[in-house]
Amino acid sequence: MSAAQSGSRSTFWLFKMSHEKQDTLLKLSVLTMAAILSFSTRLFSVLRFESVIHEFDPYFNYRTTRFLAEEGFYNFHNWFDDRAWYPLGRIIGGTIYPGLMLTSAVFYHILHFFHITIHIRDVCVFLAPFFSSLTVLVTYHLTKELKNAGAGLVAAAMIAIVPGYISRSVAGSYDNEGIAIFCMLLTYTMWIKAVKTGSLFWSVMCALAYFYMVSSWGGYVFLINLIPLHVLALMATGRFSHRIYVAYSTVYCIGTILSMQISFVGFQPVQSSEHMAALGVFGLCQIHSFIDYVRSRLSREQFQILFRSLVIFAAILGLSAFGVATALGKISPWTGRFYSLLDPSYAKNNIPIIASVSEHQPTTWSSFYFDLQMLVFQFPAGLYFCFKAPTDANIFIIMYGVTSIYFAGVMVRLMLVLAPVMCILSGIAVSSTLTTYMKNLDVAHKDKKVKRTDMNYPFKNEVATSVILMMTLFLLTYTFHCTWVTSEAYSSPSIVLAARGGDGGRIIFDDFREAYYWLRHNTPEDTKVMSWWDYGYQITAMANRTILVDNNTWNNTHISRVGQAMASTEDKAYEIMRELDVGYVLVIFGGLTGYSSDDINKFLWMVRIGGSTERGQHIKENDYYTPQGEFRVDKEGSPILLNCLMYKMCYHRFGLVYTESGKPTGYDRVRNVEIGNKDFELDVLEEAYTTEHWLVRIYKVKDLTNRGN
Repeated sequence: MSAAQSGSRSTFWLFKMSHEKQDTLLKLSVLTMAAILSFSTRLFSVLRFESVIHEFDPYFNYRTTRFLAEEGFYNFHNWFDDRAWYPLGRIIGGTIYPGLMLTSAVFYHILHFFHITIHIRDVCVFLAPFFSSLTVLVTYHLTKELKNAGAGLVAAAMIAIVPGYISRSVAGSYDNEGIAIFCMLLTYTMWIKAVKTGSLFWSVMCALAYFYMVSSWGGYVFLINLIPLHVLALMATGRFSHRIYVAYSTVYCIGTILSMQISFVGFQPVQSSEHMAALGVFGLCQIHSFIDYVRSRLSREQFQILFRSLVIFAAILGLSAFGVATALGKISPWTGRFYSLLDPSYAKNNIPIIASVSEHQPTTWSSFYFDLQMLVFQFPAGLYFCFKAPTDANIFIIMYGVTSIYFAGVMVRLMLVLAPVMCILSGIAVSSTLTTYMKNLDVAHKDKKVKRTDMNYPFKNEVATSVILMMTLFLLTYTFHCTWVTSEAYSSPSIVLAARGGDGGRIIFDDFREAYYWLRHNTPEDTKVMSWWDYGYQITAMANRTILVDNNTWNNTHISRVGQAMASTEDKAYEIMRELDVGYVLVIFGGLTGYSSDDINKFLWMVRIGGSTERGQHIKENDYYTPQGEFRVDKEGSPILLNCLMYKMCYHRFGLVYTESGKPTGYDRVRNVEIGNKDFELDVLEEAYTTEHWLVRIYKVKDLTNRGN
């Protein structure tokens, strides 16, 4: 009885609250639930496997974060890593965006200050889910600035579970994008506040948020081009004002100075072509403000003469300065990755190392639906509502939406940049639609005693009910779709693989860690390991061995040399391996288990990259195809392919193995063929270790024969 009475009292207290307090409590409740949902829905991988770092790049981030936490910032900033890019090495402090590592180290030290003992690896694993919760809150505030609190709540709930963002922020996905999306949306929120108020405070906050973004991810270039584009659009539409001038001038000046403090960025903000748009718009702001001042002091005729003269003079001066600076090398040209965004075929034709990365491929239509579901259909509706009531802020989100959907179509990795604006515009669309039709329902209920109906809008209640039910169905299907995609597609670490057996049970393939553990404990500490660049970060982080190339891909010539070794015959490959002081060679092979992301399927990229430099001109891609232009590993395959080093390392002893019942020995379960070259022995290598499921194969390079024997 007492429990019932206390429950009724709490309910009575809730209803006694004012409307404003109830509204605030409801908003806090929705945002809290969305933030908790955002964090918890990213924990599938930890619950199914363990607290482990995913993918390839995150292992480098984890290794550097651990060094920072143990050795301190000074040693971290001056760290020369001699275990990477042998014999070149790598200066870590000057070649990374340190924001991710610094954030994790700060959290780690704060927790230890309060005597909360936690390993730095666990901080790295759970950092992205934590920042996704913060992203929910920032999305709410950004959408609230654009529309209203209702749209903000819907957008926050949507971004909490959207697969396009979850793909880069699940537990264990310790990559720069894990915090970069939060930084990006925070910068946008501060920018909109600065534009709406013209406040110096919000402008400085925007510059500080931009600085955090620059320190975290190379995608900051998108921001420093989108914000000037917004200012340019406001000028073109006659919306430029003192507020815009104060906001942009402050953001550009302080943001540029702060961004240049990042060693990896350096003087790029004032030298590279990618940043010239921001500088040009900054100059236009000064000219525009000066013209407005002069206009107020001169007559109409005098002003027109002066204006024409100034425009011609400024154009000539600006173009001349740009041309001279470019000719003298003071302004660097656009990078290959930037060109590939403007021309999707550029990387394929000119820079195979960029085109070889799967996340740099164009996005398929199915990927848009897979990662965004109903947001694809709500996005145009959100644009419509923004066009319907154009404001300075709405013009910004329109430009963000249009530019990001183009870039996401060019490169699948940039789906990550598209997902937030999809949620924001969809939140505006859903909120506006429900607000409109819920009012019609209210009207229908209030006037139900009145028999006379509105002849201009018959079936008002029925139409409103249908639209609301349809929208509810959309939101329900969106929830189920996002949960399924997160669970099945984005919650499996690449370091630990899983498959279903014939009885429906789960089979775990832990070959990668098995191989790295073997390398760590069974090879000399100073040994050099040659592998394709995909696995470099994992080898240095988990096996603690020196590698030739890794995922940084900064030296195309060095990677090409490894590709030449893989694509050559044993004797030619041996010369390259001796030249690079290689002790062991590691390859990934999926022919036994059916793992399709193995080195045979990546081999053509090794050929293309190997033949892209002067020393590899003898390697021709066509030599590895059949006369019919097919890439085959069976008896019909090219003799050059069947006798190259990569083929022999993958298929050594495989011709003796039965992989499927009813199939001959040496049946490749990925290519679905019987291999063409079974009977061969290795001359310059000897098999050192093969993991349980043959996923990783390690070979030792033989010493030179003793000429005295």
